[in-house]
Amino acid sequence: MYVIVEIAGQQFKAEKGRKLYVHRLQNDVESSVSFDKVLLVDNDGQVKVGAPVVEGATVKCKVLKHLKDDKVLVFKKKRRTGYQKCNGHRQYLTQILVEDIVA
Repeated sequence: MYVIVEIAGQQFKAEKGRKLYVHRLQNDVESSVSFDKVLLVDNDGQVKVGAPVVEGATVKCKVLKHLKDDKVLVFKKKRRTGYQKCNGHRQYLTQILVEDIVA
């Protein structure tokens, strides 16, 4: 059984026992959080598609840790002018564990 759930503006495929990296959540480590924007539920071939969400379906997760992603380098250059600029960025992430799916 899996679901497509919207977390912090992005869509993720969630299965029981799977770890997900999402944009930073405000919850504390080891706390539980539930998401109710479930867009699709697949229960062994029986598919329910929401319009826009599936009623009564929730995903219960546990916050494992807060971390930062790998550095992404943004390099800009214009030829023959001597212009070049390099910026770096590390995205703040939260690792969550899908504990239960109620559909």
